[in-house]
Amino acid sequence: MQANEEIREKEVRVVTQDGEQLGIMSSDAAYELAQKKGLDLVNIAPSAKPPVCKIMNLGKYKFELQKREKESRKNQKTINIKEIQLSPSIDTNDLNTKCRNASKFLSKGDKVKVTVRFRGRELAHTEIGEVLLKRFAEELKEAGVVERPAKLEGRNMTMFLAPVTQ
Repeated sequence: MQANEEIREKEVRVVTQDGEQLGIMSSDAAYELAQKKGLDLVNIAPSAKPPVCKIMNLGKYKFELQKREKESRKNQKTINIKEIQLSPSIDTNDLNTKCRNASKFLSKGDKVKVTVRFRGRELAHTEIGEVLLKRFAEELKEAGVVERPAKLEGRNMTMFLAPVTQ
């Protein structure tokens, strides 16, 4: 953001604090006018022909920008992706524990990546992993929906679950 002496253009279009247009004048004359009013000359549209400069309080303007940016960041919600790893030979109680953990993650609004890791000869029976992931999704159908179905990528089969929107 260019202000005061940093503005190098020969001619600029000048606008007052209230939005009233003063017309096109040299940047030096516009800067002097701003100084007489005790304000700053700020280049608000440098790409325009001629550039548009506004006579305003620069400190107050920067503060307002920061305030708006902070407010917009406050309203954003970050979505975390939690990962749960399974093996094809997982026992029933272990699977139930993993389902409870995934349910907690989904209720907090996080997405869940469920991974089945195949080792050695387990890779020859990928259908076991697919059945396991379908069972996992069925257990969590009230807490989450399948965002991306099971897909084999190398030695891992992954599936993404997203929280159910109320």
